[in-house]
Amino acid sequence: MSQLSSLIEKFSNLRVLVVGDLMVDAYTWGKVNRISPEAPVPVVNVVKRESRLGGAGNVVLNIASLGAKPLVCSVIGDDSTGETLQGILQEAGLSTAGIIIEKGRPTTVKERVIAGSQQLIRVDSETEAPISATSSVSLLAQVKAWLPEVDVILFEDYDKGVLSADIIQEIIALASAQNIPTVVDPKKKNFFAYTGATLFKPNLNELRDGLGLDASAISPNNIAKTVADFKVAQSFTGLFVTMSERGVYMDFASDQIQIPAHIRQIADVSGAGDTVISIAACALAAGGTASQIAELANLGGGLVCESLGVVPIDVELLKKEAGKI
Repeated sequence: MSQLSSLIEKFSNLRVLVVGDLMVDAYTWGKVNRISPEAPVPVVNVVKRESRLGGAGNVVLNIASLGAKPLVCSVIGDDSTGETLQGILQEAGLSTAGIIIEKGRPTTVKERVIAGSQQLIRVDSETEAPISATSSVSLLAQVKAWLPEVDVILFEDYDKGVLSADIIQEIIALASAQNIPTVVDPKKKNFFAYTGATLFKPNLNELRDGLGLDASAISPNNIAKTVADFKVAQSFTGLFVTMSERGVYMDFASDQIQIPAHIRQIADVSGAGDTVISIAACALAAGGTASQIAELANLGGGLVCESLGVVPIDVELLKKEAGKI
């Protein structure tokens, strides 16, 4: 068994706490045979509807697929979408104990209407307003209650109000005091709020936009310096940048590693970032080296791109492919 395959075997002993924005991805599939007489838009005759876990929920599914036990802390609304979200988690055998219900807050749902293979429209129902003070207290209390039994904390930030700079810094401080690593999948609003995190994982566009850089700063010649400077400024142990067709770049402790993308038959890149962060968090918690974390996460991200739609990683396929490296 290769070292990477052996590392994957250790995932089944891990508990991963995911903190962030849960949402529902809703799909309506149908057929279009005519244009509406009311407006110049297609009329969709519905064939099927489906609701799936989105946002931090897809990371939770990936963690479970890797064999680890996911625990999730989030805040959702007291609405039908929130009930649907909890139902999906329960059907998947996942705990809803860390989900706080906030009265009057909408649960984020992204509704897609698809005819054939063509997405016609997406309708988002959401708020980016911060969660209430009461919800913040409840969220932090739940995180503190679970700290003694988790191996790593993963921040899944989608700028939907669950994570604030104060909550982020308090959780990082609590985790640091107990030597629990923290891994971050960032968005722009809180980009500079994760000072002191163990591993910060933006993609190339998020790094450029978050730092307000031009393209030259993230070119192949300059990426190492850009990453090193930001890593020092934010007191990260490591910074892991996914670069699409350029592969990944990792600056962790004193190691700098660049790994090219695996040549794949790309069907759909949706959800690849969720798989990458899930594998990176598990590999870090399992004691992987910087090169092992980067190699395994890069491999997993490529594998899910071979499947249509947002799908969690197949751990047996990951083991098989890891055995070839």
